[in-house]
Amino acid sequence: MTYHIAVDIGASSGRLILADVQDGKWQLQEIHRFKNGFTRVDQHDRWDIEELFHQILLGLEKAKELGVDNCTLGIDTWAVDYVLLKDGKALAQPIAYRDKRTEKAMEKVFQKLPAKNIYEKTGIQFLNFNTLFQYVSEDPQLLEEADTSLLIPDYLAYRLTGRQVAEVSNASTTQLLNIHHRDYDYDLLDLAGIKASQLPDLVETGTYLGPLLRENFKDYKLPYVEVYAVATHDTASAVVGVPATSKDVAYISSGTWSLIGAELTSPIVTKESQEANYTNEWGAYQTYRFLKNITGMWTVQEIARCLDYQYSYAEMAEQASQVAPFEQYVNLNDERFTNPEQMIQEIQAYCRETGQKVPETVGELTMCVYSNLALIYGAEWKRLEKLTGKSFEALHIVGGGSNVALLNQLTANVIQKPVIAGPGEGTAIGNLLVQLIASGTFSNLREARAFLKEEISLKEFFPDFTMETDHLKNFQQNYYQ
Repeated sequence: MTYHIAVDIGASSGRLILADVQDGKWQLQEIHRFKNGFTRVDQHDRWDIEELFHQILLGLEKAKELGVDNCTLGIDTWAVDYVLLKDGKALAQPIAYRDKRTEKAMEKVFQKLPAKNIYEKTGIQFLNFNTLFQYVSEDPQLLEEADTSLLIPDYLAYRLTGRQVAEVSNASTTQLLNIHHRDYDYDLLDLAGIKASQLPDLVETGTYLGPLLRENFKDYKLPYVEVYAVATHDTASAVVGVPATSKDVAYISSGTWSLIGAELTSPIVTKESQEANYTNEWGAYQTYRFLKNITGMWTVQEIARCLDYQYSYAEMAEQASQVAPFEQYVNLNDERFTNPEQMIQEIQAYCRETGQKVPETVGELTMCVYSNLALIYGAEWKRLEKLTGKSFEALHIVGGGSNVALLNQLTANVIQKPVIAGPGEGTAIGNLLVQLIASGTFSNLREARAFLKEEISLKEFFPDFTMETDHLKNFQQNYYQ
């Protein structure tokens, strides 16, 4: 038997998933889970990066207690955020992408270099929290003091192994890589105010980083661990974990954010893709994730928080199922929903301002969110087909959001195509598949996905063809461009 551990950390939680592989089968076990979130420190929203690293070590201790003496390990997290270091030590807790410091950064950058030129270089969609805009908004003194900048998963891997690299799937989200020559773009580095010497070498997905330096962590009882740079951006890992063997499928990686797209072998960098704000993030094994970053479970998470977590997400969905869908049209991608003080009040204010029925109960609020997520998915599904020139057979949804049957069915009804849901732990599974390829269990991604399709159970949701379809048209015409 062989053991492999996926460290999968999202914006709200993290987990360690253990894969026990023997006789051509695997057993997956979540061995450690912990909370994540940013807090206000020194006038900024920051991640407690040292606590996250501590949780990884605690998870590895649990693996040791379970009898794991040797294993491989890969780390994936969210994108764009970074840690500034000097002499190998972090200078400050990393600032979270939802921090408001970057609100006017794009305007500042576009005065020096038009958006068209940046998109032509990078193929990356414009989000004001991309690393490019974070560097522009960084404390100049702190940026000057730093000798190294590492993205979050690269920093955590560095702490384990002592090796500093930038895995390409996550590095591409910085909007600092040139998509044509697959390296840092020095004009953009200069624009961002970061030196090439402050950035680590780029490495491809599956690169071996080295053993865990157990001698640095003598207070912990740890197994012998070989660390790999998997697809370190969680969406890139999630795409690896899409159990599709056909080329004509689209996917949504559904978590705090929803990312809808298709896996391509070459990027699409056109005027139309730029206007639609589609991105060409780099995927595993020199593929491209042609996708759009749209809102996801964040809105529901915030509603739950505003209600002091009186209801589980399953209870919220159950109450939503008793409410008629599409009672309101709400563009959840509007910036006002990015990080409002109070999400429920913000949704209600939007409905009042637009002369629509105001959701009051937890069921009404949850159905409002799920209905409009389905409409956004539908609008972007149509746009994705147009931009790629493909007619997709089905929509694969992976990640935590794939467990929401109500949303899956609403989505199938809106797009009028089957929705295939699962795996819920798609990100961790994609992480593990890269480890299995890198360690020689599988020869390539196709072989790994074929194995995955046989190993997991999926749920399929078929569209209700009797559903009236004016909702998507009305939503697109009046609320969502």
